[in-house]
Amino acid sequence: MTSRIPADSACLNLESRLRAILEQPFPRFSDAEIARRRVALGALMHKHEVDQLLVCGEQRAGTGVSWVTGWVTTTEQIVVVDPRERPKMFVEWVNHAPLAKQIAWDCDVEWSEHRSVDKVIAELKRRAARRIGIIGVFNFGKYRKLASSFPDIVDLNAEYGRLRLTKSAEELDWLRIGAAFCDASIGALREQLAPGLNERELGDIVERAYVPFGGTTFLHYFGVTAMADPDCFVPRQHPMNRIVRAGDCVFTEITGAFWDYGGQVLRTFAVGAEPTALYRDLFDTAEAAYDAVTRVMRPRCTMAEIVDATSVIEERGFTICDDLVHGFGGGYFPPILGTRSRPAGPLPDFVLAENMTMVVQPNVIDRARPAGVQVGELVRITATGCESLHRSPRGFFRVG
Repeated sequence: MTSRIPADSACLNLESRLRAILEQPFPRFSDAEIARRRVALGALMHKHEVDQLLVCGEQRAGTGVSWVTGWVTTTEQIVVVDPRERPKMFVEWVNHAPLAKQIAWDCDVEWSEHRSVDKVIAELKRRAARRIGIIGVFNFGKYRKLASSFPDIVDLNAEYGRLRLTKSAEELDWLRIGAAFCDASIGALREQLAPGLNERELGDIVERAYVPFGGTTFLHYFGVTAMADPDCFVPRQHPMNRIVRAGDCVFTEITGAFWDYGGQVLRTFAVGAEPTALYRDLFDTAEAAYDAVTRVMRPRCTMAEIVDATSVIEERGFTICDDLVHGFGGGYFPPILGTRSRPAGPLPDFVLAENMTMVVQPNVIDRARPAGVQVGELVRITATGCESLHRSPRGFFRVG
């Protein structure tokens, strides 16, 4: 069975091997990649003396399910993992089970019949389980029922996050497709963003850039405000029905995803006017912070080195609101860092390693007025430094 992607996909600027992934009816990683993940989970289980692992997802949250099975979480999925047996996934709703059986990699799939925990407990007892590990979302009622039968339960979410931070070559290719979706949305905004649109229509422009190629929306946040009288300093998670006007600043955070693999790109636009002096200073500081951080990012880089590199923000009299750096790619992962003036908690005891993927996203804001900008994108740690996974040009774009 073959499929095609639209002829105008040339706008994504994908290499032939990436286009071949898009051409698959349902994209699949290689058998070797699937085996690599399951071996890694087996090692994690062995480390914690866990003999059965539950990988859970609910209401479209829980990236572990797709990492193990290829099935992106819908209403509820629980996967029972044991390196000695074929994984088994319990799926709600009944109409989701046929496609899950088609997509899931080397995995038995069964409808949960609205009694998922009972079925999971029965399966664990069949496997003579003693000590259970959990990755993902598991609500209190279900947890309490599980714990009544298996009281020895270990939370492995933190270690799962660290496991996911370093990407394989195949995962990096999927992230490059997600990054291309995001870049296409920035290109569309540069062409179409103009006075008279409202914030909801900006989201429509973004989605039309990648949905035809199989992309899905993880998020698109917009901040829209008058540069002469600002009232917004960080992109809003929900759009207003506000009309874009000449003299506005529009700044955005976008993740269009290829299955669970999204890029993330952050850009700032001036609408129908040149940036004011304040906004030019904010933007120049954000770009300087991005450059300073990405210069120090390399294997063995400490979190203190990254925070030190952000000092240009405070030196110029500004601060931040949003997190400045976070792990990304198949989820929002640690380390999560701020700056000295807006820390994100104690610095993690953590160093970077090759093929970790991070978002660097300075959201530089004024201390006296509700004004801000945001720049940045998803990067990969290389053997000697870091590289962007995006091709979207950087700059304070004038549009409209």
